[in-house]
Amino acid sequence: MAFVDYYKILGIDKSASVADIKKAYRKLARKYHPDVNPNDKDAELKFKQINEANEVLSNPEYREKYDKYGENWQHGEAYEQAQNQQRQQYQSYRGGSGQNFQGFEGFEGFESGQYSDFFESMFGGGFSSRGSKVQYKGQDISAKLRLDIRDVYTTQKQIIDVNGKSIRLTIPAGINDGQVIKIKGKGGPGANGGPNGDLLIEFEIDNKTEFKRTHANLYKTVNLDLYKAVLGGEITTETFNGKVKLTIKPLTESGTQVKLKGKGFPVYKNDGQFGDLYITYHLKMPDKLTEKEIQLFKELSKLR
Repeated sequence: MAFVDYYKILGIDKSASVADIKKAYRKLARKYHPDVNPNDKDAELKFKQINEANEVLSNPEYREKYDKYGENWQHGEAYEQAQNQQRQQYQSYRGGSGQNFQGFEGFEGFESGQYSDFFESMFGGGFSSRGSKVQYKGQDISAKLRLDIRDVYTTQKQIIDVNGKSIRLTIPAGINDGQVIKIKGKGGPGANGGPNGDLLIEFEIDNKTEFKRTHANLYKTVNLDLYKAVLGGEITTETFNGKVKLTIKPLTESGTQVKLKGKGFPVYKNDGQFGDLYITYHLKMPDKLTEKEIQLFKELSKLR
């Protein structure tokens, strides 16, 4: 039965600190987790080895004894029995009752085939076994949900299917394109009683409207004919939620921007609050001019 080098399994040296062991274990456990590598026997074996190494090295007492025996682990039981006899003799000499030395204590409740033969022989055979398994969080699951921009103008409820599970989801008004929300405990199952992972949903918002959106503010370009721009007047235009009348000042230049307060998009998770709508006027020249219009423009040019 070959000696198992737990330090090598975790990719650390014997001087590694407790923090180093914890960091190495978490990194490898996530990499070889069964949820990440479904039906991968090699990854499953590696995952078991990583957990086994962590169980030994993360406990100072177990690690000390593992380091003490090293590759001479086969003689560890005899060594412990000799120490136990010496303690009993010493206690008898002192007249005390005391307690027998118990050797390794830990790792209760092994599942069949969960640990290597080396582990079972060293920790589950000659030494008493009483302890617990390492718990760890399940794998986080990522998903994407595509919606139309008009769908997120109001808060709505949806049922989505993730890995065969139906999940009820409340989508707040004003959610942004590319935004990620986390649903705690709806990811992969934890191991050894550990908590479930989380579900991370990224939103893709399709916008095929005439409005450009930046968070809660909306932007729109409105064409303005030459005569309205020069003389002023009123026009009617669409907002995201209905029509409004706008007053055009005389001699309005192309590129002029006006703000319609509160006519933008809902502010995320702030009920009743809305961003603003910014309208930019674009001067649109006439497509054709009649002979009379041309003559009038000529007369106007002489006046200037």
